[in-house]
Amino acid sequence: MKTDPNFFAHTTAVIDEGCEIGEGTKIWHFSHIMPNCSIGENCNIGQNVVVSPGVVLGKNVKVQNNVSIYTGVTCEDDVFLGPSMVFTNVINPRSAINRRSEYAKTHVGRGASIGANATIVCGHDIGEYAFVGAGAVVTKNIPAYALVIGNPSRQVGWMSAYGHKLEFDDKGKATCLESGERYLLKNNSVIKEA
Repeated sequence: MKTDPNFFAHTTAVIDEGCEIGEGTKIWHFSHIMPNCSIGENCNIGQNVVVSPGVVLGKNVKVQNNVSIYTGVTCEDDVFLGPSMVFTNVINPRSAINRRSEYAKTHVGRGASIGANATIVCGHDIGEYAFVGAGAVVTKNIPAYALVIGNPSRQVGWMSAYGHKLEFDDKGKATCLESGERYLLKNNSVIKEA
C-alpha cells in the first residue's frame, strides 16, 4: 500500500505505483487504485471501488461503494457516483477478442450526479449538473442540468445545481427552491443566470 500523509487509505486498499492522489482524499476498504490514474483533492472513494489506469477524477468527487470506473472515464469536480453504478469502455466486448485499443471515452461534467445501479454506456458524455436517476441506462449524451431516468434513459425534466427539479414558466425562467439561483431554458438547453 502506498502511504502518504496527505491522504487516507484503509489498510485493505490497494494503491498501485504511478497514480496521483490529492490531499484530503479518503480511500476505503478493498478499493483498488490502478497506475496512471489521477484523483483530485478531497475525494471520497467508497468500499470495493476500482479506479482503472488513465481515469481522471476532479476535486471533491464522491464515489460510493461497489463502483467501477474504467479507462476512458473523466469526471470533473464535485461529481457524485452512486452505489454500484458502472461505466463501460467497450461497445462490443468479447472475452476472446482484445479491444483495449478501442476504449471509448466518457466525460462527466462538473457537479453531475449518477444514481445507484445506473449504467453509463461508453462514448456518451454527461453534462454539468445533470442528474441520472437510479437504475438508468445512459445510451446517448446527456445535456447540462438534464434529469434522466429509465432504460434506456429518457429526459423527464431539468435540475438545479443544488439538485432540485426546475419548473420553468412561460418565459423559460425557473428558480431553485433551495438556493434561489435563477435558470433560463432556451433552445432546449439550460443556463444558470449570473
